[in-house]
Amino acid sequence: MRSLPLFHRIAGTRVVVLGEGDAADAKRRLVERAGGTCCGEAEAHHARLAFVAIDDAGEAEAAVRRLKARGLLVNATDRPDLCDFTVPSVLDRNPVLVAVGTGGASAGLAKHLRLRLEAVLPPPLGQLAEALYAARDVLRSRFPDAADRRRALDAALAEGGALDPLRGVAADRVASWLQDASDEKPVAPIEIDLASDDPDDLTLREARWLGQADTVLHDSRVPPAILDRARADAVRRPLDTDAQPPAELPATGLTLVLRRRADS
Repeated sequence: MRSLPLFHRIAGTRVVVLGEGDAADAKRRLVERAGGTCCGEAEAHHARLAFVAIDDAGEAEAAVRRLKARGLLVNATDRPDLCDFTVPSVLDRNPVLVAVGTGGASAGLAKHLRLRLEAVLPPPLGQLAEALYAARDVLRSRFPDAADRRRALDAALAEGGALDPLRGVAADRVASWLQDASDEKPVAPIEIDLASDDPDDLTLREARWLGQADTVLHDSRVPPAILDRARADAVRRPLDTDAQPPAELPATGLTLVLRRRADS
C-alpha cells in the first residue's frame, strides 16, 4: 500500500481549481457535489486542497509549485508525479461511499471496478448506515463494552447475518435485531497452518477470518505480508513457542493461531 486512503470533509470550505476544459469542469463538479466552493489561486490562502487541470505541462508544474509553497495539498490531472493525493472512482450510496483507487496508475481500471461494485451493492445501503447511526445510543446501551458491540455488529453484518448489507431490506431490521441480539458466546480459537508466505494463497475463508479476528497469535515464521491482512486494530501476539499451543487464550472474541509450515 503506497497511499493512505482518507475521506476529507470539504463541505463549506474553499477548494482551488485551476484550468479550463472538460477535466477542470469535472473537478469543479466533484468539489461542488461534496459541498465545497471552488475558487481561484487568488483565494488559495483560504483553502487546503487544490486541483490543477492545466494542459500546458510547464504552466501546470509552475502552478503546482506555487500552491504547494502555500501549504496546499495538490492534485494535478494526468500528472501523478506532481500529486500529493489522487482522486478515486467513487460509488455513492449516501452516506456510504466506496472509493476505488489505483494511486494514479489507471483511472480506467478504477472506474470499471466501481461499475462492477455498483451492480453488487444495493441502492438502500445508505439507509442501513443511517438506521445504525440513529440506533447508536440503543446499541451502546445494549452492548456497553466497545469490543462486545463490535463483535455483535460483525455477526449481524456478516454474510447471511441479520443485517447483511447486501440484502436490500436490512435497514428495516435494525430495531428488531437490537431487541433480539444476544450476548456473544466464547468462540474456540481457529488454527491456520500456512503453506506459503504469499497472502494471495490464503483461502477465502482464511482471509475472512483474518479480517474478523480480535486476536492473532503467530509464530516467528509468519511473514508481515500475512499479518497485514488482519484487522488493523486486532491484537497481535507472538507465540511463546512455535510448536506448542498458547497456554492462555482470550476469553472472548475470535482468536486465530497462525503457524507457518516448515519448508520441506
